[in-house]
Amino acid sequence: MNNESVTFRKLPIFYYICEPKLQENIMRKIVLLFMAISASNLMTLAQTKESTDFFAEEPGYYIQSSEVPQKTESIDKPDVTKIYGKIKIVNSFPDYKVKVVTSFADLHVKIVSSFPDDPGKWQIVESFPDFKIQFVENFPDFTIKFVESFPGKP
Repeated sequence: MNNESVTFRKLPIFYYICEPKLQENIMRKIVLLFMAISASNLMTLAQTKESTDFFAEEPGYYIQSSEVPQKTESIDKPDVTKIYGKIKIVNSFPDYKVKVVTSFADLHVKIVSSFPDDPGKWQIVESFPDFKIQFVENFPDFTIKFVESFPGKP
């Protein structure tokens, strides 16, 4: 090695006493490594956020884990205010499983013969339904109560 090509400087520990071109290559690799680690940490933070909007107003969950956080309240219940229209009663392959109760129902349902255009108004049909419902006793998606007036969410 030639004395002219060797540079001696006070450099950080990750620099080696070697040619300047080699020093640049090593420095580029180290910078790329730090950038990759930073990007990985940002992705982990974004994936552990509760909301899909990273800058949501409500605070989200910040955890250092590979598990996706879950809310403690049940997210399995559908929005019952959107279940109205033409309904077909089926025994298999339903859209929703429903239990009929007499009190504390999730949805009050009125059976109508036409214009089922409000929450809780159901028109029972045999073909071209908006939703397929199966009546069950155990493990329903939501509960209903049949009413003569004031259908919708109680």
